[in-house]
Amino acid sequence: MRIQITFTKQGALRYTGHLDLHKLWERAARRAELPLAYSQGFHPQPKMSIASALPLGFSSRCEVLDMRLERDIPLEGLRDKLQATLPTGIQVLSIEQTDDRGPALQTQVASAEYEVTAIESGFGSDLKRRIDSVMESESIIRTRRGKEYDLRPLIEELSLLTPRFDFAGAPLSAKDSGQKIFMKLSAREGATGRPEEVLDVLGIAFEETRIERTCLIFQSPSSKEEIASPTRR
Repeated sequence: MRIQITFTKQGALRYTGHLDLHKLWERAARRAELPLAYSQGFHPQPKMSIASALPLGFSSRCEVLDMRLERDIPLEGLRDKLQATLPTGIQVLSIEQTDDRGPALQTQVASAEYEVTAIESGFGSDLKRRIDSVMESESIIRTRRGKEYDLRPLIEELSLLTPRFDFAGAPLSAKDSGQKIFMKLSAREGATGRPEEVLDVLGIAFEETRIERTCLIFQSPSSKEEIASPTRR
């Protein structure tokens, strides 16, 4: 049996790395008494993978875990059972059974959406002009690990989000009180856009922001259709 778990990663768990997150999920599955499937060999590993590694310090409301089990189990009540074994900061949003013969989850990720918020002061009054300048550029040559690459094709969308207010003119929540940047970046193997690189081009220090991944978009293995994770708003 193969299941996919959509979950959030918030709070202090923003600083939990990719490998530690794998171990966390393995412990949670064992505590929930799930019949995890393991690889063969001298060092068997649980057959689970996360769709796209989340950079350290980022929060997320759309992470997806692919997990294989030794036998079929009922999905009813599984969400609550797993949630009881997980730390604060991870919330299980949904659990779905998927095709055992389908391709690896990582190969299906097409792009990712992010919201960027300034920790203290705003991004400056000319932010829209800077965003427009980036989107109008034909190429943006950057260097990563000593190699040059063009960042521009990796930026699918980039815009300034409008704060949301209630009828009295007050922010709907603390998250809605300031400027936000929306990014949709390519997340394909060998062609992944990094939010911190986009911020650098905009003249914004990564350390002065909070970045949250809000949606993963998957390429359907049977067609060219793109499927968004169930967290998109």
